[in-house]
Amino acid sequence: MTSVPDHHGQWDLGRRGLESVVRASVHVYNDESDVSALTAALGRQMSGPAFIPSGARADVIVVGAGVHGSAATWNLARRGASVVQLDQFADGHAQGSSHGHIRMIRRAYPNPVWDGLVDRAYLAWSELSDAAGETLLTTTGGLYARPAADGSPGLRGPGCETVDAARAAEIFPGLRLGDEFTAVYDPAAGVLDAAATMRSLRSLAVAAGADRRTGVRVLGWETDGDGVAVRTPDGVLRAERLVIAAGPWTGALVPALRDLLRVVRIVNIHVGASDVSAVSAPVLGPFSVEVPGVGLLYGLPAFGGAALKIGLDHGPDDDPDRPQTPVTAAEAAELLVHARRFLPAADGDVVDSVSCRYTMAPRNRFAVGALPSSPGVFVAAACSGHGFKFGPVIGAALADLALGGQRPDLDFLAPGALG
Repeated sequence: MTSVPDHHGQWDLGRRGLESVVRASVHVYNDESDVSALTAALGRQMSGPAFIPSGARADVIVVGAGVHGSAATWNLARRGASVVQLDQFADGHAQGSSHGHIRMIRRAYPNPVWDGLVDRAYLAWSELSDAAGETLLTTTGGLYARPAADGSPGLRGPGCETVDAARAAEIFPGLRLGDEFTAVYDPAAGVLDAAATMRSLRSLAVAAGADRRTGVRVLGWETDGDGVAVRTPDGVLRAERLVIAAGPWTGALVPALRDLLRVVRIVNIHVGASDVSAVSAPVLGPFSVEVPGVGLLYGLPAFGGAALKIGLDHGPDDDPDRPQTPVTAAEAAELLVHARRFLPAADGDVVDSVSCRYTMAPRNRFAVGALPSSPGVFVAAACSGHGFKFGPVIGAALADLALGGQRPDLDFLAPGALG
C-alpha cells in the first residue's frame, strides 16, 4: 500500500479536495478473498459503522452538502440509518448558498402559515447548538422597515410589534430610518453563526456514522421497484431512498421543478467602522428596509469578528455551472451608498465581500417533501433567500420522511404545489 499526495494526482485529488489517498494495488497472486478482506477492513476503519463499501446498498443517499443536505445527513445518521452524502465540491466551497460567516433568523413572517415551522426552527437550533457544544444562535432583536405610506401588509408574527421611526431609533440607535418609514420589531430575531453551523453539521454527521463523499458530481438518478440508483462519474450507487438538497443545481436533477426555479446572483459586503460597538448588538441587530426604487436592503451587525454585513435581496440570473465570480467594484459601491444612508456609524471601507446564489421559487416558497411521480425520492429546494434559518428543522423533516414518517404540517410546502 502506498500514500499518494495531492500534488501527484492534481486532476483527481484536487477536484475532490483531498490532501492524499492510500493506494492499494492487487497483483496476479491476489484473489477475490484478498480483495474482500481489504474492503471489509477499510469499511471498519473509515467513516464509522455506516460506511458503505462500493457495490453495497445504503438506506438513504443525500445529494447536496449545504445546510439542508448536511442537516438531513446528520439526522439520518444519528437515527441509525446508513446514509451516503454526495457533493460535487469540496467542503467549504463558495459556489452555492450556505457559505459565509453569518445569517439572520427571525420570527416575523408575512403569512401565519409559517409560524409553526418557525417555532420548530428555533427549537431545532437549540438542539443543534447543544449537540455541537457551542452557541449557534445569538438573540439580538431585529427591525424590518418599509415605507409608512405603503398600505400593503408587511411582516408580523408572535411577539412582534409595529413601531415608528422614533421608536426604531430607540431600539437600534445604529440604524437611521427617516419619518417616512415604519418598522416591525421582532425581539426574538438574531444572528446565526453560519460557518460554525456548517462545520458542526459535518463533524456531527461523521461522528454519527455518515459516509460523506465530496468531489462527486451526480449525473442523474432513476427509481425502480428495488429503490433508487444514483449515477456518478465513479459508478452507480444504490439506496432505498433518495434526498435531493442540491440548492442551485436542483432544477438540473429534478426536471419537474426546472421551469419553476430561478437561480440569481446575490452579493454582500462587510463594511468597517471606526467604532465597532456602534454597529454591533445591542446598538444594532439584524434589519431590512424596503427602499423605494431599490428593493429590499438587509443587514446584520458586526458579529464574531466579522464586520457589519449588508446586501440587496435581488440580483441577475446566474448559471450555477459557471464558477462563482467575486463581487465587482460597482456592486460593492452600490451597497456602500446604502450603508452610508442607513448606518451612520458604517464609516469605513469595504473590508470583505461575498457572492452567493439564491434559488427562487414562485411566491418565495420552498419545496419540501416527496416528489409526486417518484415515491422514495424527497426534495428540499428553492430556499428563496430565507432558507438557512430553517436548516436544522428541514433536515429533521427530511429524515422523518425518508425513514417513512409523515409530516402533514409541511403540506403547504409540498413540491407538487410549488407552481
